[in-house]
Amino acid sequence: MLEIGWFTAKLFFKGKLLREPMDFILRAMIGSSIAFSILVFLVFIKLPLWLPIAISSLTVGTIMPYLLKDFKMK
Repeated sequence: MLEIGWFTAKLFFKGKLLREPMDFILRAMIGSSIAFSILVFLVFIKLPLWLPIAISSLTVGTIMPYLLKDFKMK
């Protein structure tokens, strides 16, 4: 399993893992900005910190498969 991870990391850093790396980065940034927005909004409501973190993580965890459903690798 470590060998597979090492091989994947080498391909990623050589730029040979993703077909469209900018598309992947864009979709990851969309997911991250959604998580950050939810987190900041819930923190301003004065909830305990663990609750906004859990809610934003669960929300983005359910959104990311839809954002990356067309993700292509070489």
